[in-house]
Order: sequence, then C-alpha cells, then structure tokens
Amino acid sequence: MKHPNQLSVRKQIQRFKHAFFQVGDTPFSKVLPLSLLEEIRRSGSDRDTVFTPLVTLKAFLWQVLSPTGSCKSAVAHVFTDRISLNHPANSMNTGPYCKARLRLSSEHLKTAVCCSGKALHQQASPSWLWHGFRVMMVDGTTMLMPDTTDNQTHYPQQSVQKKGLGFPIMRMVGLLSLATGSCVDYATGKYQGKGSGETSLFAQLIGQLDKKDLLIADRYYTTFAIMALMIKQGTPLVFRQRANVKSDFRRGKKLSSKDHLISYNKPKRKPVWMDQDTYNELPSQITIREFSVKGIVYVSTLLDAKTYHKNELAKLYRQRWHIELDFRSIKTQMGMDMLRCQSAEMVDKEVAVHLLAYNFIRSNMANAASMNNVKPRQISFMAAVNLMRNMAGIAATLTTKALVKWLKPLLKAIASTKTGGRKRRNQPRVVKRRPKAYPLMSKPRVEYA
Repeated sequence: MKHPNQLSVRKQIQRFKHAFFQVGDTPFSKVLPLSLLEEIRRSGSDRDTVFTPLVTLKAFLWQVLSPTGSCKSAVAHVFTDRISLNHPANSMNTGPYCKARLRLSSEHLKTAVCCSGKALHQQASPSWLWHGFRVMMVDGTTMLMPDTTDNQTHYPQQSVQKKGLGFPIMRMVGLLSLATGSCVDYATGKYQGKGSGETSLFAQLIGQLDKKDLLIADRYYTTFAIMALMIKQGTPLVFRQRANVKSDFRRGKKLSSKDHLISYNKPKRKPVWMDQDTYNELPSQITIREFSVKGIVYVSTLLDAKTYHKNELAKLYRQRWHIELDFRSIKTQMGMDMLRCQSAEMVDKEVAVHLLAYNFIRSNMANAASMNNVKPRQISFMAAVNLMRNMAGIAATLTTKALVKWLKPLLKAIASTKTGGRKRRNQPRVVKRRPKAYPLMSKPRVEYA
C-alpha cells in the first residue's frame, strides 16, 4: 500500500525541478533529462516517506548553497517545504537525512553534473560563441577536508606536513564552458603521487571535447602528448607557450611578424599518464602555430593566420582568467574550499553536489541572459545565488503555470545585477584586521593536555 506521504512520480520530479526553476519553455530550463531524474527516484526504497532520493538530493543541493552549509539547514529546508505543501512536519533530527545521503549514488551525481553542464554548453546562443566555436577552459584546483582516517587514506595530506597537523587534500581538474560558465566534466584524485597531476586528470576529460569546441589553457598543458591528442580528435586549442622554451621566429614558415608555423618532434619518453600503445600511435611530428603578442608567446592549432588573427587569439586567451573566477565562486562563495564530510565516499558526493548546484545557478543565469539580451558573463554570480535562496521557499508552493508567470521577473532581476563595470580600486596586498593571538598548532591535537 502506498504511503500517504509519498507523492506520485510526476509530482516528485516536478517538485524537484520547481525548486531550481527548471520549468517552462525558456532556453535553458531542461538541463537534466527526465530519464536521469527517474533513475535517481527509483534508486530509493519504498519505505522512504520523507527523505526520498529526490527530496534528499534537493536538500543536499540547498545545503551546499546555504551560508552555513550545515545538515541542520538542509533538514530545515525540507521542514519548510513539507509545511508549505500541507504535509506532516518532519523531525529536525539530522540522522535520517545523513543516512539518506549515503544512499545517493555517486554515479548518478557525477552523471547529473556532466549532463547539466554539457546541455548548457551546447545550447549556448550563437552570439556567445567565438568564430562559431564553443570555447572550453581547463584548469586545476585543490580542496581540503576534515582530518579523518578515511579521508587521509584516500586523499593524504601533503608529505611535507607532520602527521596530525595537516588536512587531507584533493586535486580536481575541471572543464568549464566560457560562454555559460557551466562545469561540463571534472576529474578528482590525490594531491601527490603517480597519476595525480593536472595533466593526468585532464587525460580523463579529453574525450568530452569535440570539433566544435576550442580549448584554452595555461602553459602547464602545453605538452606534445596533449597537443597531439587534441589534433588527432580535431579539437583546436590556444595555450601559453612554456616558460622554458626559447621561441625563435626566424625558424619555420613565417605567417607575419612574430607569427610562424613550426614542427614539434615526438619526445622519446612518454608521459606517465599515457600507456605505451597509445603513445606509439601518436604521430612522430606535429605542426603548430606559435605567435607573440605584447611579449607573450602563445601556441595554437588554428593555423590560418588570415581567419584567426593573432591579436584575436591573444584577446580570447585573456578570457581564460574566467575559470579562476569560476573556481573562486565554487570554492569561496559556495564553500567548497573546505569540505565537510567525514568519509571519502561522501566527500566525492559533496564535490559532485557542489558542482551540480553551481550548474543550476549557471542555467538560471543563462536563462536570464538569453531573455534579457545580455551575456551570462556580465551577470553577478552571488546576486543570482542570493535571489534563488530567497525565492526557493515560494517556488515550492506554486503550480507550474503560476511559477512560469512568476519566473520572468526573477530572471529579469538576475539579469539586472551586472558585474565588471566598476573601475578597479587600489587594493594593496595587506591585511588591516589583526588575527587572534593564538599560537599555531605544532603537534597533534591529542597531545595537547
């Protein structure tokens, strides 16, 4: 017999989509396929009456978006939802919610991030593209987590730190869309050790790129193996040249002043992240374009200097800084710089939920930009977060028809919060506020009496 607290399948999915304003016929309102939401819903038990998989995922998403990031705030959000829908109030005890989070599938969460990010990236308005290319950015970052035995086992602290004084640390490499800001895919691993470097993690993501994408990245990714793989699959790139390479523009085929085509020979040693058979299949030589603009040297596989002028490419590359700002938004403004979960399994889920929440915000920003004739990069990220937080409670009580009508002013408000127009003030690298006069920890906590 069906429990009276349980909603129908259609209602459960509808409530989940309403919570993140994924309704109506707006351009970016369907970033998660219904089939995936149905899979997540089916992953739960029939005995779940309050914390069903979709309710748990929704609560988890609002937890990472809340200012405190606590489990109490997630349970309070469920409590508010149930009261507004005239359902019996749930307990404020966080135990059932934490157990329900454990039952969420890591695979489903990772798939949700990739599906939502890719949908946003591929649906970008043509006016947001560069010469018809969907520009992608890649970079790496790190996150800390609680110092528990399980976290230390899977994500050990830095080797230079004494035991008990550091925090477990995770490395993450992400593929982010320049046009919409969405996270298309990501890979995580240990901070140190074989196969844990940025290029090793990026190797897991190369398959997400196609011929319509254009990748921009810093000089760390300027290696023969990466460029050869990108050429092989037909994805163009624009990278900074490595600092240890001395560029000689007298060599190769000259295209214009300080702009030429040169050949790179295959190194004898393969990179640690590539197996020998794959490395043997790479060509013995590749041709790339090397050019200099204002003293900075770049490399690219866009070889046509007339179609892709070097000044245009240099201007495009300067937008790579957006990925640094995006990581700052996710880590600092959304609180992912210090994760909260006590086990490695839950840490992986927490990272995925942070990125999924980030993609939902980006989808509403893209909607707002598309409907109000601006670009997503001109809209304030934190303003969009704050508006979504404040309006989430109202969204739960509205019908689809009412929410569609109510959504237009919300998106207009998001689009009105433009950023980047202020003149840069002088910001000396000093701290005015004095720190507390506590000594630094020099031995494990248990040794302090």
